[in-house]
Amino acid sequence: MSHHSRFSPRSLLFGGDYSPEQWPESVWREDVALMREAGVNIVTLGVFSWGLLEVDDDRWDWDWFDRIIDLLSNEGISIDLATPTASPPIWLHREHPEILPVDRRGIRYHQGGRLQWCPSHPVWQRYARRIAERLGERYGAHPSVTMWHVSNELGGGNRRCYCAASTSAFRVWLENRYEHIDAVNSAWGTAFWGHRYRRFDDVTAPLDSESAQNPSLLLDFDRFSSDALLGQFRLERDALRDAGVTTPITTNLMVSPSGSVADYASWIDDLDVVAIDHYTIAEDPRRERELAFVASRTRGLDPSRPWLVMEHSTSAVNWQRRNAPKSPGEMIRNSLQHIAHGSDGALFFQWRASASGAEQFHSAMVPHAGSDSRQWREVVELGRRLAQLDELTGSLGERSEVAILVDDVSLWAWHAGQKPLHDHPIHEDARQWFDVLSARGFGPDVVPPTSDLTGRSLIVVPSLYLVTDATVAAIEAVVRSGSTVVIGPLSGIVDADSRIRVGGYPGAFRDMLGVVGEELVPLLDGEQLLLSSGAQMADISARLRTTAADVVEVHRGGDLDGLPAITRRAVGAGAAWHISGLVGAGFDDLVDRITGDAGLVRRLPSSDDIEAVRRVSADGSWLFLINHGTTDAVVPADGTDLISGESADGRFALPAGDVAVIRERVEKRATRPV
Repeated sequence: MSHHSRFSPRSLLFGGDYSPEQWPESVWREDVALMREAGVNIVTLGVFSWGLLEVDDDRWDWDWFDRIIDLLSNEGISIDLATPTASPPIWLHREHPEILPVDRRGIRYHQGGRLQWCPSHPVWQRYARRIAERLGERYGAHPSVTMWHVSNELGGGNRRCYCAASTSAFRVWLENRYEHIDAVNSAWGTAFWGHRYRRFDDVTAPLDSESAQNPSLLLDFDRFSSDALLGQFRLERDALRDAGVTTPITTNLMVSPSGSVADYASWIDDLDVVAIDHYTIAEDPRRERELAFVASRTRGLDPSRPWLVMEHSTSAVNWQRRNAPKSPGEMIRNSLQHIAHGSDGALFFQWRASASGAEQFHSAMVPHAGSDSRQWREVVELGRRLAQLDELTGSLGERSEVAILVDDVSLWAWHAGQKPLHDHPIHEDARQWFDVLSARGFGPDVVPPTSDLTGRSLIVVPSLYLVTDATVAAIEAVVRSGSTVVIGPLSGIVDADSRIRVGGYPGAFRDMLGVVGEELVPLLDGEQLLLSSGAQMADISARLRTTAADVVEVHRGGDLDGLPAITRRAVGAGAAWHISGLVGAGFDDLVDRITGDAGLVRRLPSSDDIEAVRRVSADGSWLFLINHGTTDAVVPADGTDLISGESADGRFALPAGDVAVIRERVEKRATRPV
């Protein structure tokens, strides 16, 4: 993997998006004084400043920007400088409305939001390249500009565009992928409904046609849209490099359990820093587990280097149904959770809460109430704690022997077209495994199917609907060499073109598992299937028969009475389990049975409320202990807490809501990338 510039901060990064243009200059000096008080060492500057820098077509006002950069620089605060393409200026939309995206109904959006551009439109590309070049020329060599930030949340508002320029670009993309139109007809199965294409210019972006559409076409348009957004990143990155920028360049990804806007696993080689934005969901009673899942998934994109949480919130956001504030101490726990899982810093949106505009009720490091507030005091306390943890900068998450495979392309395939089950949130199946395995101290990694699976003792494949032949071969090889794999329901159903793997479910894994699923059996609302152990299945199961597997559990009662529900087959030196449906009650016991069968040994002192995560380097290891519960706990640990200075001699007292970072006495040194 080659990166232009290595991301290697000397200390953990702490700061956030800074929008001085929203405030009179008299506030700027107060800002930098407060930044010094809190220990802020970096701010993201310029994200939404295009219309204030380029005030008209090729008319520029750099003076105010020079002044704020000099002010920050003089105070020793580094700058992550953004290209401001997330928010084109009004004059650009007035002069070139053709760059505005078109929705699936064929209706062009109007000016007034953000990310209002089509990445495939040549007029847009010309203006985006120019603003990046001008910024790079002016500030590329500035010593305080230590990192560059291309646009903002690419695809977070313009994930797909259906305009004529997008259709033209889609045709080119298809020709590069398939070379001949006959290959498209074959891959998409266009014989159905007689939707055969004569040539590439017969293909259009999949505008709304009222009835169901070809799922393979929809999936390829999602792939194209991801690549178009990556193309936008590359366009701006290359403009910065051409202008002389040598420092790291990144963009803030939006990794989500429910399916990301792009296939980030295919973006990683282009990013000097893997950076994400993450916001907890107030209505999720275990939102800290969702945070841990996303952080683990981010680490799994490239385990060989630290990553960075570029945005999270100090308290409430402004876009959920009810925007509850974070509880006292929750922001500090959230921040240290990200760092525990491999982030080399904690950055926020934003520094000072806006008084005007669309996000005026979004929390910030400096709230509307100012510095005499609980929120500000917690920000200062977080800065103090981060300064105590600088020694672990650059270390990595410890590699787990357990891996959960998650893939955005597979989720897109599931959501493209009509399916047997439409209201089950399929993305939650992976988190169910993650939560239980984490609470049992196995600290699972969440990785894309293309990752290196060698050395894993347990691989979980939960609802991986689309799977490539290469992934199937890799899983079979690692199982034969001694690993245990669990193939969950709805896995392996379609190939890379979203074509059903005929012959019985779960298609791709049928031979390895020694089972044939004759039909999927979605359940109606409220229905439950009872298993022989007393466990229950909901939402979906399958009519299953074995060809070479041992039956572990059978259905009791109903149409599937006596038929296999859970199977196990010895494969080489390993084992392949199949779970035919979604297990509810009894899932924890099933996980215990499978991990016991695989010979897994707990490696972290985690429990239902205690999250334990380890970072490692060639120089040592650090055990993060996070008490998400409401009662004090005593946790096994051996070393010294970097935050409190207290020693842990086998046991460490961790108050409710608190965090400890134990420099371990018996070091778990990194021997290979996680």
